[in-house]
Amino acid sequence: MPLVYTVENTGAKFPRPVMPELSKLPVIEPLTDPFEWSDGSGRSTKFKDWARRRAQIGEEIQFYEIGDKPNRPDTISATISDSNVLIVIVVRNGETLKLTSQLTYPSSGTGPFPAVIGVGFGSGSLPPSIFTDNGVAQISFKFWEVMSHTQKRGSEPFNKLYPENLSIGAYAAWSWGVSRIIDGLELVSKTSKIDMKHLGMTGCSFAGKMALYAGAFDERIALTIAQEPGGGGAAAWRVSELLPIKVETLSRTSSAWFSPSLFQFNKDVTKLPFDQHELCAMVAPRALLVLGNPNYEWLADESGYVSCRAAHEVWKTFGIADRFGFSIVGGHNHCMLPNSQFPEVTAFVKKFLCGDKTANTNVTISPYETVNYQRWIHWWGTKDAVLMH
Repeated sequence: MPLVYTVENTGAKFPRPVMPELSKLPVIEPLTDPFEWSDGSGRSTKFKDWARRRAQIGEEIQFYEIGDKPNRPDTISATISDSNVLIVIVVRNGETLKLTSQLTYPSSGTGPFPAVIGVGFGSGSLPPSIFTDNGVAQISFKFWEVMSHTQKRGSEPFNKLYPENLSIGAYAAWSWGVSRIIDGLELVSKTSKIDMKHLGMTGCSFAGKMALYAGAFDERIALTIAQEPGGGGAAAWRVSELLPIKVETLSRTSSAWFSPSLFQFNKDVTKLPFDQHELCAMVAPRALLVLGNPNYEWLADESGYVSCRAAHEVWKTFGIADRFGFSIVGGHNHCMLPNSQFPEVTAFVKKFLCGDKTANTNVTISPYETVNYQRWIHWWGTKDAVLMH
């Protein structure tokens, strides 16, 4: 079972499924079945069919939620400066976009080193020591070089290259930017000292969502660590809608981050042909760790727990349950990893970036063990999608 791939999208050859308009979409009250074909013609739990099914989920997420993530442009170049800054130049239609990423190598060794791409900083919001202590290089992703946190449609750097794509959500644009960083690393692989088979991705909060979308849509990322991603990240829209507390529901999230097409579901969330557990599942068979913090109600971590339990079924079905984990632990500030979570994060880094097969990544920790997540998924493989008992 592959731990990573050498191409961005192994499902690129499959055609986009039919995307019905809102009025023609069926109501699905529980969580959608990740193994069911988009046209309703059946389902498959065989791994040989996963590339096709994963591609369908990705197309649905792009069409209804974040907008189309463009393919790699024809013209892209990369260099590394004397100060170890990766410079990626992307050219399209005579317009240029420049990406700059600081490369921070371990203090000892000659490489090639496994590496993590962190949003903003080389380690994202995780303590750098988790990576430096394990010989992992760090690569910063300056997301604002692609699109700002509060996107102004039509005036972002991304829009210069793709003026026709004004409806794109930031998460599609940012995922595109991460993929171009990886393209750049491939172009300079002989001089960068980066092990391209062991790349990780991490970020927290809105950047935790960013890490999750990037990991889902680029199969060259071996390990994704989504820290406190909240609604629109791991937390399922359907589940969040029913929580008795104020959380980041579909109607309360940022319109800059998603495509306008998502918000037609504000009052019809059960008509979404997917949910966020399937975004998580797109990472399979690669590794994913989701970190939560129930101290912050806005993050909807009970919903995140249900979604993680649902997504985990995909890895379990393929016999690789240890490649997915979640740790939802409170008692700390937002985006500040507590000491209790160091072992879980370190284990995933050791196993999936450093190749330590003995590391224990069977991590399913949360305060929600009494929550009946099965009521959201027990219909999978049946024809009754309205059973919620």
